[in-house]
Formats: sequence, C-alpha cells, structure tokens
Amino acid sequence: MQSTLSLFVYGSLYEGMVHYDKIEQYIVEKTPARAIGQAYRLPSGFPVFLSPCEAFGNDIDKVHGVLVQIEAPDLILQLLNEFHGVSHMAPDKSLFFKELIKVQTDSDEIREAYVYAMNRAKLPKNSLRIPNGDWIADLQREPTIPQILSEKQANYIKKLSNSTGREIVPIDLELYRELMKLELIVDKGRRLALSKLGKEVARYLPE
Repeated sequence: MQSTLSLFVYGSLYEGMVHYDKIEQYIVEKTPARAIGQAYRLPSGFPVFLSPCEAFGNDIDKVHGVLVQIEAPDLILQLLNEFHGVSHMAPDKSLFFKELIKVQTDSDEIREAYVYAMNRAKLPKNSLRIPNGDWIADLQREPTIPQILSEKQANYIKKLSNSTGREIVPIDLELYRELMKLELIVDKGRRLALSKLGKEVARYLPE
C-alpha cells in the first residue's frame, strides 16, 4: 500500500548526502525550508535536529533543510523509522523521535511536516551546537569523518560493523594504527571491535 508523507529532511537524507538514495525515488515534490529548533554536530560530523521541546536553553534557530513529499510503500516508511531507531513500544529509548512540526518554506509558507528529531537523552555529550542551525555551512568548513576515510578504512569499519562480534576480522598493522588514532576501534585482546564513535561512523557509511 502506498502512503504519502510530508518530511522535513536534513543531514544524511539531504540531496547529495549518503542516505539520500533511501528516499530519492519516492520524492514527488521538494522545496527549501527551515524548522525552528537546534542543530548539533555529532562526533562523526553529521548534524542532528533537536525540536524546541528538546532544545538546550531558550536560544533556538531556524535549521536549514528541505520539505519533501514522499509517496512510498508503507514498508519504506517503516524502514525509515527503523533506521532512525524510533521505538513505539518504548519511546523514551528511541534514538530519534518522529515529530510533527511546522516548517517555513523559502516563500514564507507555513506547512506541517514530520521530522526525525534526536532524542536529547541520546545526544553524545561531546556534540557541538551548530551556529544558526546552518549545518550545510558547518560541513563546508569541516567534513564528516566518513568523508575523510580512505576506501580501505571505510571497508574495514563496515566489516567490523557487519560482524557478529565473535569472529576475528583480520587487519594489517598500518590500518590498525590509523583506526586506533581516529578512535574508531578498540582492542579487546583477542579481537577488535568498533568504539562508540566507530559505530556512529559505520551508521553513516554508504552501503
């Protein structure tokens, strides 16, 4: 069954970003827009949106993004919820909340749309507030970790991410040193594992 969704898109789902292909073929309309809230830069470099009710302090911004109309099978919309860690059974444990908000288009039209807003309780403490909600300018100043990884580094991170956690994923000494310096892996003695940052980076690597 096909469903229609109005979605405020930013970050990795934005056109030209790593996860845009998850929604690209289902977009029937799009227009630049902004949403009231706060934008934070995760340790991996990617931005997340905090809605006003989850924001820190009273200082809020107009976060840049795009309002898209998506016509997609219900399964695709369910997969978007799963990708963002939305839990209907235990909402407080969700990584992101799917919230209905008002956005302002570039033509000053006010429209309602859903947004995947970060659960404030899940926001890493070393995340950085993005000035004026302009995460696009922020990424132009400093790229994300996934963007600066070599193909070899990225492939190893993906291998570790897809492993069961029990098997040993071989690595050469040079790559080991590189990933340890980036704090993307931890040495557990008999095997290597992704660090907390490594898991976050793996989430934003192309499939």
